[in-house]
Amino acid sequence: MNHKLISLITIFFITTSAISQKYNFNKVTVEELAEKVHPMDSSAAAALLFKTGKVSFELSFEGTFTLVQEVKTKIKIYNKEGYSFANVEIPYYTGGQSVRLFFDDAATYNLVDNKVERTKLKSDGEFQEKVNENYSLKKITLPNVKEGSIIEFKYTLKTPYFNFLPDWYFQYSIPVNNIQYEVLIPQYFSYQRFLKGFEQINASDEEVVLSANGRYNNSRIIYTGSNIKAIKEEPYVNNMDNYTSMIQYELASTNFPSNGIVNYSTDWESVAKTIYESEYFGREVAKTSYYEADLEELIKGKVSRGERITAIFDFVKNRMNWNEKMGYYTDLGVKKAYTEKIGNVADINLMLVSMLREAQIKCNPVLVSTRSNGISVFPNRGAYNYVIAGVELDKEIILLDATTKNAMPNILPIEVLNWKGRIIRENKTSSEVDLMPKVNSKETITVLANMDENGKVSGKIRDQYFDYNGYLFRENNLSKSKDSYLESMEKRYPGLVVGAYVVTNEKELTKPIVETIDFTNDNVSERIGDKIYFNPMLHFATKVNPFKQEKRDYPLDFAFPYQDKYSITINIPEGYAIESLPKPLAIGMEQNIANFIYNIVANGNQIQLAATVEINYSTIAPNQYASLKMYYKEMIDKQNEKVVLKKL
Repeated sequence: MNHKLISLITIFFITTSAISQKYNFNKVTVEELAEKVHPMDSSAAAALLFKTGKVSFELSFEGTFTLVQEVKTKIKIYNKEGYSFANVEIPYYTGGQSVRLFFDDAATYNLVDNKVERTKLKSDGEFQEKVNENYSLKKITLPNVKEGSIIEFKYTLKTPYFNFLPDWYFQYSIPVNNIQYEVLIPQYFSYQRFLKGFEQINASDEEVVLSANGRYNNSRIIYTGSNIKAIKEEPYVNNMDNYTSMIQYELASTNFPSNGIVNYSTDWESVAKTIYESEYFGREVAKTSYYEADLEELIKGKVSRGERITAIFDFVKNRMNWNEKMGYYTDLGVKKAYTEKIGNVADINLMLVSMLREAQIKCNPVLVSTRSNGISVFPNRGAYNYVIAGVELDKEIILLDATTKNAMPNILPIEVLNWKGRIIRENKTSSEVDLMPKVNSKETITVLANMDENGKVSGKIRDQYFDYNGYLFRENNLSKSKDSYLESMEKRYPGLVVGAYVVTNEKELTKPIVETIDFTNDNVSERIGDKIYFNPMLHFATKVNPFKQEKRDYPLDFAFPYQDKYSITINIPEGYAIESLPKPLAIGMEQNIANFIYNIVANGNQIQLAATVEINYSTIAPNQYASLKMYYKEMIDKQNEKVVLKKL
């Protein structure tokens, strides 16, 4: 054996030893258990001391592959808030071929009399729960968990499905000391890899290694990370997963000697074409016989394109009921869904596409990734989980979603407002579609009120909700009882008491929702000596700046641009005069991102306030966070300034 080979063996041994020490399973030290707080994050309730994952493939004697994922986890619990990490849930697919998931070596370690005590998980701490017809949860609850405990567990997943490897996260809501992910791919498979997030993840050079059974070669890559900070929730983020460090694998092609190269989705055009050609997508759109008689009667006498679009959209919305299931492939199939008047997203919206096409409207399906599914940055079939309809006019695309009764053209469920969608045309071509609203949704509040000598305010409010504001009001409030809704309003604004209450235009979607409220409020003023101090914005003033961080890492998501307009008139009590008023203010952000206008005047014994708050973009970049934070501070400070009345 030459000296070079000996050196290589020595290096390999040292590296392997270092890794095994860093990821030491079934061995917990007194020092680890004695640690009271995380050295880099004293606020952490728990920390991942290490997590390792390994994905490989097993080849059966029959020549079929099974994907195997092995995961080991070691977590330190610092305080009671970290106890939830001892309840472990792993979802897995159970709707088709056999998938197996099992836990092993689960235990809790505690420091007792300065010695390490191990409590092993018993069978009564392991559970299985069926979520729906396709998915189940395997659960364990680690025993004897206390402040300072360390928990460990392993699990193994074996599945015949490997178009996508299980997503692997490097970052969590708690800090990660060390993490490793090893991926071994047989020579017959080629995968696309998508690494996202902001943390530094190191990847080894790809190397070729012999499979365990010696029958084929694997390509191996090992990903490692250390000292990864916890990802923290920030206000106005649509989905933290969009910014969490993780890696995804999607099958790009196979190359078996018997079949040659078979390509799967590798770009957006291929993804769209694959989806459209499915019998659960394009063929469903092509079916027409089940609705033809109804459609003929529906559009009879409707000459204009707009009339036909409205009639068909309203018909599908009113006839169909969404079963809360997503997906871009049909569930029941459009014909059965039409008959039973219920279906998933694809059943309903592909039906809508088909009917509009049959009425000579240029309409195509638009694939969407919902907010909970994340932003579809990389080309893969799992990037989308929803479909809507897109009517292509000369210079615009009108977006329609018939799953909710309260939707309007270009007024979509908030869950659907997620950056870009992809429209697929009959010729299998596709293009991006901007899903984000561009027009401000308005709320207009008018108040006429009187103040008595005790500072109590009473009067009438007229609140109008337009566009998305109207949609959200209908979605969130119309299903509640009147008493429940008014009770929540009074809790939200301490001191407010609602008298007569009327809401109009609940079902007239083209009109704004209008609330008319008789109210009193004894919590907007303060009497000191012979003076009354009160906020002329009443209970409508924003009290707290939601932006507290010094630095922002992620884009700010407001879902839709908006304008809130206030017109408030208050008659002051007899025997009092106005001593001082807040000064007018007009501020704005660069590029017209946001504006705030505040004007207040006295007219005899009457105070008249006009204020406007505008956010003019759905999404604001993180590099504009400092400016937005300052804008909010100045706006909130002004909204909470007081009028001073003096007794004559």
